[in-house]
Amino acid sequence: MITAYCIRNGALQGFDVPAEGPVPPDALWIDMLRPASGEDALVEAALGIGVPTQAEMVEIEPSSRLRIENGAIYLTGSLVCRADEERPILSAVSFILVNHRLVTLRYDEPKPFRLVMARLTHGCSATLTGEQLLMELLDAIVDRAADIIEHLSEQIEALSERIFDREARTDQNQRYRALLNMIARKADLGSKVRESLVSMARIFTFLAAEGETKALSKDQKAALKSLQRDATSLTDHVSYLGDKITFLLDATLGLVSIEQNNIIKIFAVLSVVLMPPTLIASIYGMNFEHMPELALTWGYPLALIAMLVAAIVPYWIFKWRRWL
Repeated sequence: MITAYCIRNGALQGFDVPAEGPVPPDALWIDMLRPASGEDALVEAALGIGVPTQAEMVEIEPSSRLRIENGAIYLTGSLVCRADEERPILSAVSFILVNHRLVTLRYDEPKPFRLVMARLTHGCSATLTGEQLLMELLDAIVDRAADIIEHLSEQIEALSERIFDREARTDQNQRYRALLNMIARKADLGSKVRESLVSMARIFTFLAAEGETKALSKDQKAALKSLQRDATSLTDHVSYLGDKITFLLDATLGLVSIEQNNIIKIFAVLSVVLMPPTLIASIYGMNFEHMPELALTWGYPLALIAMLVAAIVPYWIFKWRRWL
């Protein structure tokens, strides 16, 4: 689907471009969302550029993601999508600046796009350019990453309290299984946010490099430097959160080991406590003909008492030494 945004009546208005075209000549922003076959050729013919394929967008080489070709600037970054859902994903998004117009190519719906669209469709400057629009999107992307990190930090704090809650009364096996599942989800989201920030930092560095910012004004260059600092700071913070998640994982596994050791200790104590009674029962179960105790009237109850005492004494010793 192709949506062309044009400045009309002091705001950006979106128009769906039919499969047969044409693209409006005054389109400032051409947004390609999951383009169908032939739609990329329509944009290529209208703007005289090459639109990258989905396979080219996910390549990790910087030369494939960041380049200048025939006067057009190609920028591809990874954005976190569905961060509020159980399974967030990373989706590649391409930005193409050509002749002060912006083309975006995406296969998912990142929240920053919806926010920028909602804001500009309510009002925008009549002199808005593709470069300014790109800066609006980049700023919204960094803000969204910051929001995700803040929410992730709050969730990690809550998770930490749950892990070290000594008053929990739920089944421990189910509790630890749930905690490990939650830790895995937080670690996955944190790694995706960090990867997204790294890709965006590369875009900022590429735009800020000498000779590649001719289309940007001084104010936009200053805003770009601010975005670089924000991306670096957020990357450091999410790395710290990653270390904290690793600590919580180690702590949870340590608690699981303690629980397992407690179970094993119970079996070990039972083995020691029951060993002397078993020995006494084994002796008097041999049934030899000449065993004086077999002829005693009180032999049987005395054997039972001996077995009971033999079990109580080791247990008392364990309690006295605080091994239990």
